[in-house]
Amino acid sequence: MSRRGWWLFAAMSLIWGVPYLLIKVADSGVAPPVLVLARVTIGAALLIPIAIRRRELTPLLPHWRWLILFALVEIVAPWLLLSEAETRLSSSLSGLLIASVPILVAVFGLLSGGQDRPGAVRWTGLLVGLGGVALLVVSGGTNGNVGSVIEVLAVAVCYSIGPLIAARKLSELPSLGMTAACLAFAAIVYAPIAAVTWPHAVPAGKVLASLTALGVVCTALAFILFFALIAEAGPARATVITYVNPAVAVVLGVLVLGERLTAQMAIAFVLILGGSVLATRAAGQRARGGGDSGEHEPETAAPAEYQHARRAGPD
Repeated sequence: MSRRGWWLFAAMSLIWGVPYLLIKVADSGVAPPVLVLARVTIGAALLIPIAIRRRELTPLLPHWRWLILFALVEIVAPWLLLSEAETRLSSSLSGLLIASVPILVAVFGLLSGGQDRPGAVRWTGLLVGLGGVALLVVSGGTNGNVGSVIEVLAVAVCYSIGPLIAARKLSELPSLGMTAACLAFAAIVYAPIAAVTWPHAVPAGKVLASLTALGVVCTALAFILFFALIAEAGPARATVITYVNPAVAVVLGVLVLGERLTAQMAIAFVLILGGSVLATRAAGQRARGGGDSGEHEPETAAPAEYQHARRAGPD
């Protein structure tokens, strides 16, 4: 990968690990619907002019039904659920739970018949990764907020279903135009909901700064940089940031917000990360494993935050 590719990779690893911290800060001053509205509105306002200039909106029209479904699964539902969950859960724990996305992508891919038959290595990865998620839930780090944990896991499910829709129904559409349109649709959906929960006073400066950063840096700029990273390094290498973002979320939560990192959380993260790598290992890699000295791009199952128009993420 080129030096430019490495800079883009480093930037995206940081930028998509930061939202958990920013959401936690913004939650202290505005209701979750207002938070999501601010983020999607800013992102749409910045990306739509670019999409118009590139003429990437018109090709979307024949696919509007699938675009709406994709937006609901990828942005509208998960961003609200994550913001709501972080009113009670730590940002670092939320980031670790979202790290289960590659595991769930592999599971849903297998259930829907979209992937090759898994071998022992991938089954081991699935079980190890799911074991890491289970350890997070039962280790006590959730402080009894079972409902919030379910909300974050629902976010991970949404981020896992999104790529299936994108890959099978929207793969030929321009990515930036699709992103801009989905953000605009989300803004329309959340406008009346946010109006009901609008704050009575102007939020604190740190809340406004977090909302601005979420919209400008973690949404609009992030998508522009991510599509540049795909063009520079290829989609498979680009999706490796999936494994870095949760670590960034944990480090920022501990260092900036003073959140507690337990031994169980650290072990769970290692299990989820290792399981994700094994579970998303493509059959092509196994077939090429022996006797081929050529350089090959790693193949992984890309989560929703990093395919076509995004988590999640997360998120």
